[in-house]
Amino acid sequence: MEHFAGLDVSVKDTSVCIVDDTGKIIREVKAASEPAALLAVLTNPTYHFKRIGLEAGPLSQWLFSALAEAELPVICVETRHMRAVLKAQINKTDRNDARGIAQMMRVGLYRPVHVKTLRSQKLRMLLTHRKLLQSKAIAIENDLRATLRNFGLKVGIAGKVKFEARIRELVDNQPDLAVLVEPLLVVRRVLREQIGILHRRLLAVVRDDEVCRRLMTVPGVGPVVALTYRATVDVPARFRKSKAVGAVFGLTCSKYQSGEIDRSGRISRCGDEMMRSMLYEAAQSMLFHSAKWSWLKAWAMKIARHRGMKKAIVALARRLAVIMHRIWVDGTEFRWTKEVVTA
Repeated sequence: MEHFAGLDVSVKDTSVCIVDDTGKIIREVKAASEPAALLAVLTNPTYHFKRIGLEAGPLSQWLFSALAEAELPVICVETRHMRAVLKAQINKTDRNDARGIAQMMRVGLYRPVHVKTLRSQKLRMLLTHRKLLQSKAIAIENDLRATLRNFGLKVGIAGKVKFEARIRELVDNQPDLAVLVEPLLVVRRVLREQIGILHRRLLAVVRDDEVCRRLMTVPGVGPVVALTYRATVDVPARFRKSKAVGAVFGLTCSKYQSGEIDRSGRISRCGDEMMRSMLYEAAQSMLFHSAKWSWLKAWAMKIARHRGMKKAIVALARRLAVIMHRIWVDGTEFRWTKEVVTA
C-alpha cells in the first residue's frame, strides 16, 4: 500500500498528515519544524511514501534538502496554487491544511516548485543583501533632502561621493540642524562602505564564473543582471524549452477565455520580481545606452515604433531571458548579426 504525506510548516511546529492511497487518514501528528523531528515521523518503515508535499516558504528549502537527502520523495508546492486549492476549506487550521496537502499529493493536484541549490541560495543572499543596503542608503538620502528642504536648504544635484560634503555645507551655519543630520550621515557612510564590500564580492564571483561571463556578452547585461539570472535559473535543464523562461519570470501575457470571451491581458508578473526588474534594466540599457547596433536592438526598436517604448522594453526583456537561457545551454556567446542566429 502506498502512502502520501502533507506537511503544513510554521516557524515552530509542523502539522503532519499521512494518508493511504484510498484517502484514509493513517496518522496525524505535530512535530517541531526541524529535520530530525520530521525524519523521526516520516522514516517509519511501515510507511511506503510515494509523495510528501510541503508548501514553498521560508523554511521549505532547508527542510526539503534534509528530507531529500534521506531519500524521501518530497515535493515543494507552489504557494499560490496551494492557497487556491485549500481555500475551499470552511475552517482554516494547520491540521486541516496538512490534510488538504496530503490529499493533493494523493490525487496529483499540485504544481511543483524548483528548490534552488545551496550555491544559488548563497548567491541570492548576496544579491538581496546588496539590494537591501542600497535601498536603505537611498532612503536616508531622500529623507535628508526632504527634511532640509523644509528649512529652505536645497541639496540639488549631488552624487554619492559629494553628497555628505554637500549636506555639511548646507548645515555649516546651523549647529542645531548639524546635530540632527550627523547620525544619518554616519549611518549612510557605513551603508555605502558595506555596499562597496558586497559589490566587490559580487564582481569577484562573476569574474570566476564562466556562465556569467558568457551571459555578459549580451548587450545591456552587466555583472548584476548576469549573476541574478544565474542564481534564479539555477539549473537550466529544468526548462524543456528556452521560451518557457519568459513565462516563469511573469513576462508573458495573461489569458482569459470563457465561452465566447477570449482575450489576452497584461503580463502575468508571476515568478521572481527581482529577476524581472533586472531584465527591465538590461532592456532599457540596451535601447538607450548601448552604442553598438545589433539585430536584437533593431527588433526592439521596430516594436517601439509600432506599439510604444514601454511594450518594446517588456518584449525585449522577455526575449533577453530566452536568449540568455539559450546561451547558457549551448555554451555560446551572443551573436550580433541576425543571419547566424537560430531562434
